[in-house]
Amino acid sequence: MPPVPHRGGPNGANQGPVNFKALDKTTFRRLMSYLFSYKKTLLVVLFCILISSLTSVIGTMFLQIIIDDYIQPLMTQSAPVLTGLMKVIGTMAIIYMAGVVASLFQGIFMARISQGVLKTIRDEMFSHMQTLPIRYFDTHTHGDIMSHYTNDTDTLRQMITQSIPNLFSSGITIIAVFVAMLITSPILTVFVIISIFSMLLFTKFVGGKSATYFVGQQRSLGAMNGYIEEMIQGQKVVKVFCHEEKNKEEFDRRNEELCENATLANIYANILMPIMANLGNLQYVLIAILGGALAIVSGGQLMTLGGIATFLNLSKSFTRPVSQISQQINSVITALAGAQRIFHLLDEESEKDNGYVTLVNAKYTDGGQLVETPEHTGLWAWKHPHEDGTLTYVPLRGDVRFLDVDFAYEEGKTVLHNVSLYAKPGQKIAFVGATGAGKTTITNLINRFYDIADGKIRYDNININKIKKPDLRHSLGIVLQDVNLFTGTVMDNIRYGKLDATDEECIAAAKLANAHDFIMMLPEGYQTVLSGDGSGLSQGQRQLLSIARAAVADPPVMILDEATSSIDTRTESIVQRGMDQLMHGRTAFVIAHRLSTVQNADAIMVLEQGRIIERGSHEDLIAQHGQYYQLYTGAFELE
Repeated sequence: MPPVPHRGGPNGANQGPVNFKALDKTTFRRLMSYLFSYKKTLLVVLFCILISSLTSVIGTMFLQIIIDDYIQPLMTQSAPVLTGLMKVIGTMAIIYMAGVVASLFQGIFMARISQGVLKTIRDEMFSHMQTLPIRYFDTHTHGDIMSHYTNDTDTLRQMITQSIPNLFSSGITIIAVFVAMLITSPILTVFVIISIFSMLLFTKFVGGKSATYFVGQQRSLGAMNGYIEEMIQGQKVVKVFCHEEKNKEEFDRRNEELCENATLANIYANILMPIMANLGNLQYVLIAILGGALAIVSGGQLMTLGGIATFLNLSKSFTRPVSQISQQINSVITALAGAQRIFHLLDEESEKDNGYVTLVNAKYTDGGQLVETPEHTGLWAWKHPHEDGTLTYVPLRGDVRFLDVDFAYEEGKTVLHNVSLYAKPGQKIAFVGATGAGKTTITNLINRFYDIADGKIRYDNININKIKKPDLRHSLGIVLQDVNLFTGTVMDNIRYGKLDATDEECIAAAKLANAHDFIMMLPEGYQTVLSGDGSGLSQGQRQLLSIARAAVADPPVMILDEATSSIDTRTESIVQRGMDQLMHGRTAFVIAHRLSTVQNADAIMVLEQGRIIERGSHEDLIAQHGQYYQLYTGAFELE
């Protein structure tokens, strides 16, 4: 059996320690490469941000003109004329309206960019996930993998739609406001710069603290999702063994860890804005005092009433984007932590396939020569190219041989030792032994879910490593103990074994598997929609659909991994008949749970700790009075 999944530490996360340099630079650059695929749209967004920011600053600058050039002079007139003032106010309204329109288009285009980027990332993740070896799924919790598609991508959405535009807008605003402040009052601008520098030091300290906990929050969240997913799937087992309290303890521990990371992250994030806001208010008061003093001392030469009002608004406009940048840094850090987890998945090494022998349709010419044909003839052959440029076509017969095979899931921990066996076309080979003896491992090697460390496996006299994995697996049919059914009709689930199968082929496969009768009793027959992994069906019915799925593929080699171990004796006889019909004329490898199901096998292999200790027919092994005899007689006594 495969090794127990490694949870990667006490929080269950599978990623290693966070590299903050990589998090800040490499991850950010890689993430930006997705955005740069929308260069033209980004330029439009930047233009909209520029217009929106500049209109805000220009509108503020009009305040000084209104006060100094219109309001103050009008206050001294006995019959004030408001025409000029109304024109200026109208001009301000037009400027602000342009900013509103620019902000509207900015939101629309950023939504399109963000959803496009997320779609691309999800597509890449799912496509890459299909290329990963079985080993990856054996060593990572499904809930943590799911968290990449949900929590991690959602943090990216927030960053792209909110944080990045706000950062650009804040940056442009700061530059524009700084220039406007210099024009209005260089003296007060120096004071503002000093106070802003103090704010930035505070922001750096708090931001650094929150970064650590936001990264920890994302990892704890992934681990939590993995644990919840496991508990949901195993809820029946939990109930049977009264494991609720222990599970609650473990959940509380993980939840406490997540709560601690999230609390500390949000404490630092939440104290940032109020403190920054109050520092801004303090700066506002000090500017008012200094501006008033400058106006009084200089007699209005260094500062006017309109200049004070304008500068006060500009200082608010300068402090606000600095505070926004401080706030958005937390969102960016969280998103980068999510992006790093996503890139961990994308960087996982794909399943290697150096095979070059392919499976093709074939036919015999009048001269008896086997050749390739585009037509579906029902005859398959291995297309074997050689180094000298010649091609050899070997008929697919189902001859499988193990020659001195050693294998280890982890280096230094050998699971199979010097295993040799052969299965001639049409033979039924059974594996018997205790749990962990290596039965399932042998079948995993036949379909190359894992590759051997030493020795050879030959399929129709071709080294299995030379055969392309998809072609190899097309020639194999597998019926597992744990049946996976998918949301869709019964017909769709059977057709999963052969996507181009006709309805007639699917029905014929169901009849072969003894599944037709119960399917016709379902509400809509073959069009009955299954959901929740076929939860409305019995275990035996689900297993019959699994056999039908394998039958429709019509492979020459069948692997049956304890397919009847979890069903009752009466249902087993029905399923067994379906399996017998499925195995007829095919090479079959059967992992036996009940020895009564393998008595008619051509050869039975008894395994112990990764070694074949006995082999032979049922009668031969009984006559030897070895371990098989002890297992068989023990089973008889139990029955």
